[in-house]
Amino acid sequence: MTFFKTIVTAAALAAVSGPLAAQERTLQLGHLANEENSWHQASVKFAEEVERLTDGRIAVEVFPNESLGKEIDLINGMQLGTVDMTITGESLQNWAPKAALLAVPYAYDSLEQMDEVASGEIGDEIEQQIIEQAQIRPIAYFARGPRELTANRAIETPEDLDGLKMRVPNVPLFVDVWSSLGAQPTPMAFSEVFTSLQNGTIGAQENPLALIRSASFDEVQSHVNMTDHVRSWIYLTIAEQTWNDLSEEDRAAIEEAAQIAQEHERELFLESLENDRAYLEEQGMTFVDVDNAAFAEKARDAVLSNVSDEIRPTVEQLFASQAE
Repeated sequence: MTFFKTIVTAAALAAVSGPLAAQERTLQLGHLANEENSWHQASVKFAEEVERLTDGRIAVEVFPNESLGKEIDLINGMQLGTVDMTITGESLQNWAPKAALLAVPYAYDSLEQMDEVASGEIGDEIEQQIIEQAQIRPIAYFARGPRELTANRAIETPEDLDGLKMRVPNVPLFVDVWSSLGAQPTPMAFSEVFTSLQNGTIGAQENPLALIRSASFDEVQSHVNMTDHVRSWIYLTIAEQTWNDLSEEDRAAIEEAAQIAQEHERELFLESLENDRAYLEEQGMTFVDVDNAAFAEKARDAVLSNVSDEIRPTVEQLFASQAE
């Protein structure tokens, strides 16, 4: 995988006659996806809109492929004031417990239900806790395709996991749930997954189709088991220190640019779902229909046993809404 940065600055766009407003600030936005991913493309759109809406006073540099740092390192950097922005989600539960609600297994059975939660009262509560306890401010959210389990064999029921050693993000809930389902989950940075699959350190991983494709996991995995175990969203975020340094005018511009980027990403996301499956099938991956009901029933018990007391009532509410 090629690691390099995409830089969008006012200077690069200013090859026109007449003066622009002097550039006052450059924001650095790092994330884990590659240049083909919709998160990156939405980030570039965000940078373009910030440049436009601030008349060139604020530039945004976008660093894909973890080239600015791994996700947790970027979060730490934002808290210390050395990083401005990143795209992050449930990893924030390490500081703000309600962030676990972004990616609760089997909590959202459709994109529409997920949108209602993310943009509603529950979403507002999550964002406020992230701001207060992580010192990071969500300014937009991007939908993610359902997470699917890749491996080198078909896995149709929880029993088929049989101690399978698999990579999961450094998210306690994910570790606990996959352990309860019968796997052997191993937290690992995203940038290490391909090599670990290649050398057999792990035998499986789980991610949306877009990341399975962009990370070229088809080269080291043969099956996509359609577990649909997590529907989730992820935030475009800015460090609270950076936010507090901005004028009201610039905050408004950042928020407007973020909403434009969110709408742009959704268009790209919907286009990518079918395209990603078709591509992976062309590369030889076998798609396996699984017993989703069996996974869901066992996973829900594990979720309720492992989520914090703080979010358990909300999770129970989400599960109950699907049964109605």
